[in-house]
Amino acid sequence: MRNFTIYLAILLCLMASKILGQETFEAQAKKIALKIENITNEQKAALKVEVEEVNLQLEKGSISQEQADVKKQQLSQARATIIENKVAVTQQELKELVQAQVEGKINSQDFINSEKSKTFKFYYGKNEIIDNVKRKDSINENKFVKRTSNQIVLATGFNNLMTNGSVENSGFYYLRSSFLEWGLTFNTRLFKDSNLLHLKYGLTGVYNTLYLTNNRYFITDKSQTVVAYYPYNLKNNSSYFKNVFITIPIFLELDFTKNRIEDKDNSFRIQRGFRVGLGGFVGYNTNSKQFLSYEKDGNQITERQKGNWNVDDWNYGLSAYVGYKATSLYLRYDLNPLFKDNAIKQNNVSLGVRFDFN
Repeated sequence: MRNFTIYLAILLCLMASKILGQETFEAQAKKIALKIENITNEQKAALKVEVEEVNLQLEKGSISQEQADVKKQQLSQARATIIENKVAVTQQELKELVQAQVEGKINSQDFINSEKSKTFKFYYGKNEIIDNVKRKDSINENKFVKRTSNQIVLATGFNNLMTNGSVENSGFYYLRSSFLEWGLTFNTRLFKDSNLLHLKYGLTGVYNTLYLTNNRYFITDKSQTVVAYYPYNLKNNSSYFKNVFITIPIFLELDFTKNRIEDKDNSFRIQRGFRVGLGGFVGYNTNSKQFLSYEKDGNQITERQKGNWNVDDWNYGLSAYVGYKATSLYLRYDLNPLFKDNAIKQNNVSLGVRFDFN
């Protein structure tokens, strides 16, 4: 567990830095989340147009039903690959953003000063400034009167396999192996007159990557998935094993944001203070792939191997987070092993930073 102690220290530094410079860092992370959402929407729209074209060909009798089904499957797979590749680019952007925040390269003071100057640039009179602040408060409070609100979720961090309750000497690179989770969730206040307890639920996509050490890769041996040494020198940065899941997360959240009382009316606000969430998830594995990059006879070769790799179709587990405002320290643990028939059971575990944007 020593490595998780290192992770925890890094992430606590990140959260502390985040609190000091929340606006600019959160804004950049939110842009990345929206970029991922836009990528998915654009490719879905393009796929819809392509499928409609296939349906027109089918109606005209230029292709058979079997040919139409094959075309639709090929088009769907092509768009899924495009989404996967583009999301991988944004995942790298998010990693770089988190790294920049850890290293203190993001200056929040300039952002705060610029926001102040913008305020006084557009509102010259003192009374106008006060009235404007009141109007903004009124709008923000009314936003949270509803019992249910939707949120964009974005999380990233470290990923590894736990054997016998430990990730020490796991055989995977600790800092290189990572996860990315993004999606849409709903936040419902459970009690009419109390803001403490919330139910959070939704749909997310999860990308788990594992980078093997010592020039090794995965192979299937009968019913088991084992590691072997590759005959050529693998490039560490571009040789990895990835699993993609569609998951349904459910949390009970304690939100310690204080109620705002004006004119004897309660206004329930969310994510204005410390939060704690406990829950679990169930997911379905959409694909498992292994990427191998190496040099052979002076040529740069990249292989993409797709298969089930003895990975269970379904995964389920426990998850928790603790944080302040929109940012949380996030932990996920799969209760079922990654490789279902292996003699040694290894469970996926992820630790990182989570953002819940209203």
